[in-house]
Amino acid sequence: MLPMFQATCATHRTRLVLFRRYSSSLGDTRWPGWQPVIGIEVHAQIKSREKLFSESLAAIDGQPNTRVSLFDAAFPGTLPRLNPKCVQLACRAAVALSSEIQHRSAFDRKHYFYPDLPSGYQITQNYAPLAKGGELRLRRFDRIVRIKQIQLEQDTAKSTSDPKAGKTRIDLNRAGTGLMEIVSEPDMRSPEEAGAYVRELQGLLRCVGASDGNMDEGSLRCDVNVSVSRVGEGFGTRCEVKNLNSVRFLQSAIISEIGRQIQLLESGRAVPQDTRGFDEDSAETYKLRSKEDAPDYRYMPDPNLPPLILDQSFIAQIRECTPALPAVTLARLQSEYGLTLRDAEVLMSIDAGSEVGFDGEPSPGGAVRYFESVAHGRDAKAAVNWITHELLGQLAARKESFAENPVSAHTMGELIDLVASGEITSTSGKALLRYIIQKKTTTPLGELLDTLSLRALDSSSDTLPGLCEAAIAALPSEADAVRKGNERVLMKIIGWVMRQSGGRVDAKKAAELLKERLRGENGGSAKDA
Repeated sequence: MLPMFQATCATHRTRLVLFRRYSSSLGDTRWPGWQPVIGIEVHAQIKSREKLFSESLAAIDGQPNTRVSLFDAAFPGTLPRLNPKCVQLACRAAVALSSEIQHRSAFDRKHYFYPDLPSGYQITQNYAPLAKGGELRLRRFDRIVRIKQIQLEQDTAKSTSDPKAGKTRIDLNRAGTGLMEIVSEPDMRSPEEAGAYVRELQGLLRCVGASDGNMDEGSLRCDVNVSVSRVGEGFGTRCEVKNLNSVRFLQSAIISEIGRQIQLLESGRAVPQDTRGFDEDSAETYKLRSKEDAPDYRYMPDPNLPPLILDQSFIAQIRECTPALPAVTLARLQSEYGLTLRDAEVLMSIDAGSEVGFDGEPSPGGAVRYFESVAHGRDAKAAVNWITHELLGQLAARKESFAENPVSAHTMGELIDLVASGEITSTSGKALLRYIIQKKTTTPLGELLDTLSLRALDSSSDTLPGLCEAAIAALPSEADAVRKGNERVLMKIIGWVMRQSGGRVDAKKAAELLKERLRGENGGSAKDA
């Protein structure tokens, strides 16, 4: 009886842990007395050049039906050939999620008949997935979401309906593209936690190069499972909302579904187990089909694909080549460079997977790597400020991404050095940066400084005192206010000096000289800034 007793205790402990997790957010004032439970299935397109079982290019753009092999179009007699790159990248994702990669996994056929599935079945891993277990920490909520499994599967074709013409067009370019289906346990308790989970997972997949995670392009899509029950009761009836392609829509769909289920339960009705869609215009879910009426997928082992066997040396190699995870990089940026959490997160958020190139191979780009090159031998705070505030700000103003950045790390470092040495002012540095971005020029900075007349004016010459005297004469009322002790008005006089000099004088030295002039005129009554 002892083994049975131990198993019973273990089950009780598991239930206790689950209940604590389950009841951790019961105080949500949006639905008092109710407790939502949320799980998510994420379908992420694998970042491989070729599709999962053919040599066709795995791309979502291009002219319709131009990137299709005979196998993708389900021609009789064609056979699948597994793309090893898809396996490697999916295993990277599994390592990043601390999942246990299975030494033996297998492929199944999931049968259903729809125009976007030319073969009448989808190749997936229902019974023996690539990896099991794992977890993802939500830093914002200090919560761990458990991973149930990770499996490989084909994507379907893309169908586009034309209601006016009464036709539906099928584009097979996406058919057969490799996907990872990452299934979470029902560990999330609010729409915000669900959104954080998707964002954390998105960043992790990008970091290891497994997927670009672009939801707006359809390369990462979510199915969310939602149930609601009274506080202290067991889990309610689960409903699934399909094909959510943005975090905002995902959270809106969850809020809508929680409200719908609560309304049903409060009116004394049961929640039917539905599969639902989400109407983005009305921000409400709608019924697609009842689970009871759902087709029998008739899963069966795929006879054309043998089991996938991964030996220990392959798994060890995957672990060795997996890039540093976001949490590790975040901690390193803070400890080695003294960056604030916000600055470190900004750098990582704009990385967008560029640390690892297409097919998961290391690339020379990446915002974090760019920052580290710029910060080498320089003040890290100055480097991150120039990158996140000036460089990114000017790129954003031009609606350009960091991937389009024409300013090399060497040039950015040289620009920061020129400002630090006083050879140019901060204002001139910003103007110089703007010019390089606009013109996409690789001209040496020394030549640009002379061409654009951006070198700082010598403060020891008569230029700065002359400009200060002219400013006082040009703004007599402001100068009088400063003499009476209103130091805030001084900034307007400094601004006049900076404009007249084209930003080539040191603002601090101009402020010191102006205060000295005005203090001398007023017998020392003006206050020091």
